[in-house]
Amino acid sequence: MKLFFYIVYPIFFFAMGCGIYVAYTTADGLVDSNYYENSTHYFQIKESNIHKGPCSVTVGQRTVRLNIEPKPVRAMKELTFSVTVTPCDKLPETLLLDLSMPGMQMGKNQVTLVKKSACRYEGKGIIVRCMSGRTLWQVTILSDELKNPAFTFNVRE
Repeated sequence: MKLFFYIVYPIFFFAMGCGIYVAYTTADGLVDSNYYENSTHYFQIKESNIHKGPCSVTVGQRTVRLNIEPKPVRAMKELTFSVTVTPCDKLPETLLLDLSMPGMQMGKNQVTLVKKSACRYEGKGIIVRCMSGRTLWQVTILSDELKNPAFTFNVRE
């Protein structure tokens, strides 16, 4: 049995050392050393600041503008969602908003928007509080005519 320890363990540790050396010297940067900070920065660039005012996105020839009241936008409060589309020709009488969290299943949460004027839709809904404490939400306007534009933002607690 001693022979086993004298031969096998040194071979094992030598192989482990070689593996660690090879992994260290051939690191090609596939794993980001600041993964969390960089991913947070990524979402901050993409997210809209809905707390300051309406957010807009251009889809084809149309501009879609989302506004949520009251401000600041908070979870578990009744909110008024309004969408303005210009130009607004050939649009249905209602639009459907889908409220979701990127990367997390929160269940179905949709708001029906009713046409209030030629280019403006409005409806009421609630953004629920996530038990994990995450605050990043996405509002997607489900409309084939508008090509499903999306707005990403953080809610306040």
